[in-house]
Amino acid sequence: MGTGSSKNPDCSSSHGSDDREDQGGGQLYVSLKMEENSYLLKSELIPHVYGSVPLVGSWDPSKALAMERESSSMWELSFVVPPNHETLDFKFLLKPKYSNSPCVVEEGPNRLLTGGTLQGDARSAVFRLSGGEVLLEYRVFIKADRVSPFDLAASWRAYQENLQPSTVRGIPDVSMNSVPESGTENCSSASLELDLEHYVVPAPTTSANSGLLYAANMTETPRSLSHANAFSKAAGGASHPVSIGVPTERPATIKEMEVIVPDPTIVYSSSGIVESKSVGTLSSLQKQDGQRGLFVDRGVGSPRLVKSPSLTTFTVDQNVHSEAKNPIPAAAGAVAAAAVADQMLGPKEDRHLAIVLVGLPARGKTFTAAKLTRYLRWLGHDTKHFNVGKYRRLKLGTNQSADFFRGDNPEGIEARNEVAALAMEDMIAWMQEGGQVGIFDATNSSRKRRNMLMRMAEGKCKIFFLETICNDRQIIERNIRLKIQQSPDYAEEPDFEAGYWDFRSRLDNYEKVYETVEEGSYIKMIDMVSGHGGQIQVNNISGYLPGRIVFFLVNTHLTPRPILLTRHGESRDNVRGRIGGDSVLSDTGEVYAKKLANFVEKRLKNERAASIWTSTLQRTILTANPIVGFPKIQWRALDEINAGVCDGMTYEEIKKNMPDEYESRKKDKLRYRYPRGESYLDVIQRLEPVIIELERQRAPVVVISHQAVLRALYAYFADRPLKEIPHIEVPLHTIIEIQMGVSGVQEKRYKLM
Repeated sequence: MGTGSSKNPDCSSSHGSDDREDQGGGQLYVSLKMEENSYLLKSELIPHVYGSVPLVGSWDPSKALAMERESSSMWELSFVVPPNHETLDFKFLLKPKYSNSPCVVEEGPNRLLTGGTLQGDARSAVFRLSGGEVLLEYRVFIKADRVSPFDLAASWRAYQENLQPSTVRGIPDVSMNSVPESGTENCSSASLELDLEHYVVPAPTTSANSGLLYAANMTETPRSLSHANAFSKAAGGASHPVSIGVPTERPATIKEMEVIVPDPTIVYSSSGIVESKSVGTLSSLQKQDGQRGLFVDRGVGSPRLVKSPSLTTFTVDQNVHSEAKNPIPAAAGAVAAAAVADQMLGPKEDRHLAIVLVGLPARGKTFTAAKLTRYLRWLGHDTKHFNVGKYRRLKLGTNQSADFFRGDNPEGIEARNEVAALAMEDMIAWMQEGGQVGIFDATNSSRKRRNMLMRMAEGKCKIFFLETICNDRQIIERNIRLKIQQSPDYAEEPDFEAGYWDFRSRLDNYEKVYETVEEGSYIKMIDMVSGHGGQIQVNNISGYLPGRIVFFLVNTHLTPRPILLTRHGESRDNVRGRIGGDSVLSDTGEVYAKKLANFVEKRLKNERAASIWTSTLQRTILTANPIVGFPKIQWRALDEINAGVCDGMTYEEIKKNMPDEYESRKKDKLRYRYPRGESYLDVIQRLEPVIIELERQRAPVVVISHQAVLRALYAYFADRPLKEIPHIEVPLHTIIEIQMGVSGVQEKRYKLM
């Protein structure tokens, strides 16, 4: 709506922009919200806003601005007020959606917003309908904030992504100069413009952007898919054709195998990847777009397609399948020792663990399962996530109404039990092939269903239940809205309200027959998702891995917050090409430290609870020194990988003087341990407390560390296989922002130099 430009002051005025903002020279971001207290006529009347400049420039109701529905009961309109408009005069009105009936203007005087402060006390809007006989009341929320640099950048980014002008005045909300001025490279205050997005660089294709996808879609695909991408009749019942467009990931038993890599933006109806249930291998079908790939070892015991930076070719280690499958986790230290002890001392079924989720819909089961899968894979345990909802959609379609989930619908109960049994059979079959931990994701809301699963698992795997209980209505409501927006069950439902009430009915059907877990081994998480307390109940849980799972679950929550990962500024050893050491920063590294401080100040300006974590080595401490206003914590666990006797050498010197060590490292960087030093697996083991603490934090954290350490941390958030960790790109002078929230993990990269 208004315009604002980014003009860099000269280097002598490092806080000039902040001073001008405090003096009122910035723009106000205004958010107007109205909440319905009654659902009567909600589909008939649409709230609007009209008033004086800068809204529309007149009090003509025909030009009023429509508010947008934010949720089932909340309406919202946001805009930026230019600095030359100190006063905003407006009122709310209701417009009929489908008729030419007159508009209904709210009762009372005009609303006056001066300098971001609402005059008077008007917390509700009252409308008189039907000749004054009916009163309709809305709760009103008005918020006005001075626009920060990051707000401006976010608004500009939203405009660029939508490629359409603002609906308020027909022009972009924010206009700014994103081209850096010359001569600012060495000035920390001027080198970062208001538009932080100017420094965004593309993230790797295999990055942490799983948060943009529905988590259940990323789980295992049923083994019983036929050549037509349909369930075979042998899997139970009649076949139901289903179109899918997701790659299947299964253990391969041969060295090389050509497969098709579907374009995730295209849904193929008659070609794809086929799996033979008898041998558990994949066969190739018709090629799509000339893309070909090879199965390679994930490093945790199961194969994965690994894409090269060219986006169209794949690489493969020709020897990865020549070794026998090792049931011991691809890990080090306590993790491997505990796995050996369990195998030596426990019965055969104790080598495999089935974690069966229990809970009503919209209680965070899939979110919890996805986080737990990522954590266990990172530790080195071969783990897979089986989602019964995905099985149901592939077999029965996505058009099941709430009646399908009624407790008195025998056909629906039978169909749901059938797909649950199929998923359990797949999980047990995968374990028999060498898999270690299977996570079974479904409501499993009745004792009868859980008893069926325990009978299927008897003598084949150890099983315990993980029940998620949430009594916070606000969190449940948020999860329901996310479900309607993301779930394939409602992808073909254009009406959000219709989907919302259908899911509500489904939830009511589950609540009527829900039986909490009282049998077997179980963990109950009660109101734990907020991160503000709650309870966790443990019954008949023993063993190293279940104990680690309990510890992890105690420290996880859904609070959105960013985690910023960055290497230290360039050091003098970096310039000389020497590994390890404890040198100071180079001149370029000192410039980056100033740029980083300016970035953190702008990015986390309103996040005073944030903290800065560094290693105990001086190059990270010196990089963090210019950052002020945040507590700084040194972690020895964040120190660079110990190069042992090779510390301080260049790779050329190692190749020349220690050729055997050089070749050993080249063959297996993950497991290679420097003489008297560490391997990447050792680094992962010492980083587990850091991961737990990052999960526990509710405020942003800036981690300034080293390449090997950040590779391991990044692999956890991005769910990258262990085998890939030594090859992950973590360049100097680049900030990797990991955004953790209820919808998953997303990534953004900023390159400051």
